[in-house]
Amino acid sequence: MLKEFKRSNDGLSKEERKAAVKSLRKALAARQSKLRDAKIPVIVLVEGWDSAGKGGLIDDLISELDPRFISVFSLDEALEGSEDYPFLYPYFNAIPENGKLLFMDSGYMEESVHGLMSGELDEDAYALYVQSSQRFERTLRDNGYLLIKFFMNITRKEQSKRFSGLLQDENTAWRVTEDDLWQNSEYKGFRKCYENFMAQTSEVAPWHILDGESSSKSLYDALKIICDTVDAAIEAGKYNAPAHDAEFPMTETVRLADADLSLTVEESVYKEELKKLQNRLYELHNEVHRLGIPVVVCYEGWDAAGKGGNIKRLTYPLDPRGFEVFPIASPEPHELARHYLWRFWKRMPKIGNVAIFDRTWYGRCMVERIEGFCTENDWQRSYNEINEFEEELYNWGAVILKFWIHIDQDTQLQRFNDRQNTPEKQWKITEEDWRNREKWPQYEAAVSEMLEKTSTEYAPWHIIESNDKHYARLKVLRLTVAALEEAVAEYGENDG
Repeated sequence: MLKEFKRSNDGLSKEERKAAVKSLRKALAARQSKLRDAKIPVIVLVEGWDSAGKGGLIDDLISELDPRFISVFSLDEALEGSEDYPFLYPYFNAIPENGKLLFMDSGYMEESVHGLMSGELDEDAYALYVQSSQRFERTLRDNGYLLIKFFMNITRKEQSKRFSGLLQDENTAWRVTEDDLWQNSEYKGFRKCYENFMAQTSEVAPWHILDGESSSKSLYDALKIICDTVDAAIEAGKYNAPAHDAEFPMTETVRLADADLSLTVEESVYKEELKKLQNRLYELHNEVHRLGIPVVVCYEGWDAAGKGGNIKRLTYPLDPRGFEVFPIASPEPHELARHYLWRFWKRMPKIGNVAIFDRTWYGRCMVERIEGFCTENDWQRSYNEINEFEEELYNWGAVILKFWIHIDQDTQLQRFNDRQNTPEKQWKITEEDWRNREKWPQYEAAVSEMLEKTSTEYAPWHIIESNDKHYARLKVLRLTVAALEEAVAEYGENDG
């Protein structure tokens, strides 16, 4: 692929190519408004050899574009402070809104290849990075993103020549790092890794190899490829992929019908066990923080099921510096204009911390499905996308706890009426709550399918019987304590 790459002559004279580049720049600028109208977000990823001209190419590509609707991603800047987060964290955070363009100066290819070559990643860890990259590209494509990928290619001899030129001038010598010189010394190994990565990540969006030894030709080729690709996307319309099957390690089917909502606990037992469990959770939170284990807790459930009170008892013993609760409401316009998982990726905890979600990404296959806020393709596809998302978190080392807080219709009605008739509780009840209650059968069907298709071994669902709130609180605490004890013990075994 790279080894066989031959420099070619496009038949244009220097002046002809200059005129063509000028025309293509204007053509790309004119397409910005069409992309906004079509609500198609575009990501242009520029990878390649150190000193191949990646930054210069991006500068030339954006020179005529409206800066209000573009952004530029720098890998070096993005990786600063992201070492405590999952691999895809900086890349998902950077994705643009509908109709805007993102230009990436290196990205997940460079991070993966550099990690393998440096020994920071072993073969298994590298394979997971490749898998994550494949999933990232596919979920972006499936949700309407246009991805265009370039690799700036130069020979080892040319790279060495450029490094020497920079090093001879004290004003530019700083631009050549030890990593740059190391890449040149290990050129063949890097080339093999780059080729391997490209071979495994060409299904969703092909790699376009550019001649980095000719800046004018690489700019002309890149502009032409971008314009042609954008034209095809605008003509076809924003892509919305159908659902596709994928296999995940699933638990036994979790069924709402199997929940015993008559379960209760006596007040004295509740108080005694609550204190005991919270004390143990306090201890575990300190261990989790020390060991760097991230924890993600997901709450879903019926309106008035008691999520808020449950979360309060869970967080009471936790150090407030080590956790955050995210109440998830309807997406804001800037969130709605991106991939639906974007706002959750941005809220992931760093290692050793706890993120608690009051409502989650499962809104995609519940409220958005039932209220028609997304297409049928969207919510049917979301099961696999969510399973992959949670597997990313699990592979990173996160403990994932998912609770469905369950009550029956009579209990919900009683709690609704109590809220309605108690002045200090009236803020808790809305017209939307009453409307959702009328759609109970539809929600019940959606929840049942969600439980069936997303209860994986690495992120199982737990149904929490909550007609008795005290019973529900103890059950959540027991499950949380057990999961953290297991994670702490497993960390100790692996560390030993």
